Formats: sequence, C-alpha cells, structure tokens
Amino acid sequence: MDRLCGGTLTAKALREQVLAEIRRIVPFDAHAWLLTDPVTRVGTSPLADIPGLRWPDLPRLGRARYLTRINRWTDMIEAGTPVDTLMSATGGSRDASLLWREFQQPLGAIDVAALVFWDRFGCWAWLDLWRNHPAPAFDADEIGFLATLTGPVTAGLRRAQARTFVAGPATAAGGPAVLVLGPDLEVRSLTPVAAETLSRLNPPDEPMTAIPAAAYNVAAALIAAESGMPVGPPWSRVHLGAGRWLTLRAARLGPSDGITADITVSIEASTPSERQEVFALAHGLTPRERQVLDGLAAGLDSRAMAQRLSVSEYTVHDHVKAVLAKTGSATRQTLLSRIAGTG
Repeated sequence: MDRLCGGTLTAKALREQVLAEIRRIVPFDAHAWLLTDPVTRVGTSPLADIPGLRWPDLPRLGRARYLTRINRWTDMIEAGTPVDTLMSATGGSRDASLLWREFQQPLGAIDVAALVFWDRFGCWAWLDLWRNHPAPAFDADEIGFLATLTGPVTAGLRRAQARTFVAGPATAAGGPAVLVLGPDLEVRSLTPVAAETLSRLNPPDEPMTAIPAAAYNVAAALIAAESGMPVGPPWSRVHLGAGRWLTLRAARLGPSDGITADITVSIEASTPSERQEVFALAHGLTPRERQVLDGLAAGLDSRAMAQRLSVSEYTVHDHVKAVLAKTGSATRQTLLSRIAGTG
C-alpha cells in the first residue's frame, strides 16, 4: 500500500489499485469512491460499481447519500472517525438510515463500511464498501485493517491531486456550460458545451450516455444545505485533465421558496485564486507558506512581503524556499506558471 500511495499514479488509477488490494483482505460486493473538493467537501469524480442499481436511480442515490447523516463523511470528520459501519453506527437498527431504506436494503446489502480520507489540509475523498447477503457484516478485524489504510491513502490521493497542476493546451471558450436539473436531479436540459464537458469529466461506457455525476453532487449539496444538514457550500472544483480545473456551482432557479424549483449547475474554468487554493492544499503548504504564496501571486517582492507579514526578509526567503521545495518548482516563475496551468 505504501508503494502504491507513494508512486505517481493518477487519483483514478490509485483508487482502482487500492480497491483491488482491499478486496484481497476485506471482500465486498459494491463500492462508491468519490474524490471531494478539499474545502467544500462536495463529491467529484466517482469510481463506483453497485450491481443492481438502475442508471436512472443514480441521482436519487446521490441525493440520499447527502441527506443521510449516519456515516456521512462530513459527520465522520467532525467525530474524528476514519472508518465506521452501518451496523455499528446504528446499533443494528439500520432502518434509521435513509440510504439503507431507499437503496441498500432493496439491493440486498447486509452492511456498509464507510471510509473518509482527510488530513489537516482538507477532505480528499470518501468511500463506501457494500457487503450483500448472504455475507456477514464487517467484523472488528476488517474495520481495523481498513482504518490502517486511511492515512497513507489520504496522502496518496492528495499528492495525486498535486500532480495535476501541469501545463495544458490553450482552449477557446465554446459558450456557456449550464445544465438544468429537476427537484429530483433528473436532467431537464443542458447546453452543448456542458454535455461535452460532463462527458470528459466522467467518460461514458458505450452505448451509455454520460452521467453528470459532478453536477449531481453540487446539486445534492444544495439540497442538503436547504434541508438544514449542509455538507459545505454547493460548489466544487474538479480536475478536467491536462492541467485544467473546472468549478461547478448549483443554484435554484426562480424564487427561493423551497424545493420545487429547478436547479441550475454552471460549469466554468476555475479562477486563479480557486486553482491556487487547491494547489496550496494539495502540496501541503502551511498557513504561513500559503500567505507567502499569496504574496508571490500578487507580485510582491520579498521586502513587501516581509512588511505585510511583519517578519524579516530572511524569513520570507526561507518560506519561499520551502514553498518551492514542497511544490517541486525550480523558480518563482515556474511556481506561478504551474498554478496558472501555463507551465
């Protein structure tokens, strides 16, 4: 596991190989593993296989996951619990879980192990492992094993996100990227650019159409916030590939009078500040190093930064060296180019 997490795999490839390793020790019948925006904690980039689940039910499944407080990744973070099971969290009364009642029980699950991957830099992913009848529930040894994985896998996923900041090809704007979802998250309409973008974010298996999973997640986050159980603000940043990052935002159409109005999801290139925040967190910069990075991005020289931070220029130089070392950047200009996606 240390070898996998310390390598240079993409986040998708790392998750696939970690799942294969887990299955050798802890058998499971279905899984859903989503990356998350490290700040908003909203899910992105799913890797899932849930036999028996109909494609049209995917939006409802995501909605139920956000509205189920039992073993929801945000609640597990607040409780300091990296791994828990449905049987344990409910004391065997699984009907207390909305997700269990609507999906897991009808699909034959006997138990679900929930894992969350977070560190002091943010939340990077969550994973649900389903075990179906006639298999037994997850036992204490299996939960203990899963708990040993969360630390190295969290670090591996964070570093995988850091490696996405590379130079990408210049792209011309192709018009607005917007889709409209109904209250149950069914797709009502979308612009051609949104369709193309969502297909690239989650490439479909032929002949299936693309599943707008990232859009479902920000919309589900909006519904959760409206229901008084927020995950985080209803937006997220998603790596599109080739150094490109997108920001998705959900909002209600029309009057803000409740849950009957449609939901719009906008998709646009992440702003420089949005990219910089993920870049800094993914590379594990300390709060002071992030302040220095802010100064570099603003074009300040060492003297100006020293005055802003009330430290000596020598201290600023030390912090700059640390930032360059942690991010693998040879120069300040290289650093800023990587954040911008231009070098």
